[in-house]
Amino acid sequence: MKVGITYDLRDDYLAQGYSLEETAEFDRLDTIEAVDNALKQAGFTTDRIGNVMSLVRRLAGGNRWALVFNIAEGMYGIGREALVPALLDAYRIPYTFSDPLILALTLHKGMTKSVLRDAGIPTALFDVVKTMSDVDELMLAYPLFAKPIGEGTGKGINEASLVNNKKELRTTCLCLLKEFGQPVLVEEFLPGREFTVGIVGTGDDSAVVGVMEILFKREKDSKIYSFVTKSDYQERIEYHVPDPDVRAKCVDLALASWKVLGCRDGGRIDIRMDKEGEPNFIEVNPLAGLNPIHSDLPILCRLNAISYQELIERIMNSALKRINNAKTADGYHSQSR
Repeated sequence: MKVGITYDLRDDYLAQGYSLEETAEFDRLDTIEAVDNALKQAGFTTDRIGNVMSLVRRLAGGNRWALVFNIAEGMYGIGREALVPALLDAYRIPYTFSDPLILALTLHKGMTKSVLRDAGIPTALFDVVKTMSDVDELMLAYPLFAKPIGEGTGKGINEASLVNNKKELRTTCLCLLKEFGQPVLVEEFLPGREFTVGIVGTGDDSAVVGVMEILFKREKDSKIYSFVTKSDYQERIEYHVPDPDVRAKCVDLALASWKVLGCRDGGRIDIRMDKEGEPNFIEVNPLAGLNPIHSDLPILCRLNAISYQELIERIMNSALKRINNAKTADGYHSQSR
């Protein structure tokens, strides 16, 4: 089976003058090589396609694939992660991971929390600041936590994200609105322990592959899992598998969130406990990083005795089973394989 690989290579954007933080969600060459090698070891023939622009050229040139392993994040707009899947849907080419609806929804943190809140999933009280006038209308209890509505990898998160009064909130929101040009999610701060949960599968076939607690090594460091701490995790962060009781609570919340949102094949759910020690949904990453050494999903798999090769094969098995079981209305049939 010929499998295409779509991705955004970080070096390509750095060469164009983008900053390290602007390109934080994009993949390094060693990630693409690791995915490529794992697919080959699993018996697939691979073809590195690249980003959405390259995909457009390849499709226009008549190239087709039995399946595309898609980890392209995109650069612009709240629908940027949905671009590659939407194009592939138009050509009836199946792909790994979630569809355009889910990728657009989950990139918008406020919309995601609204859906989960309405489904009864615990998540911190929140509001969305679109303009500075919205700050005066907030009816939330301090301390609060503020971050861009549509960024990942800790972008826009730092010590100023935790705010204790309206003056601090105004300063932080003003900075985020100017820097990122998008609304700001403001939520009541959850003071408890923080976890990330890895999931592989779709619907009733979804299963947790590991739960990992995020702990800070140095007392002097800010206890905020930001872009800076993620970039320097080997010096600042320790990852641990929590005790069975805590793990069970995280598993239940993560799987419920995953299924409500309709995420597919593999990804992560981030969780933080409230002051009573109850887990709450923070964020979902349906296109989780797949660097074999540095990304959270492979790290938590290692902590739970799951190799990188096994992780990639589980993701592929989920996608293939889902595609093979699809009905005519889903648009995936023999002509796309």
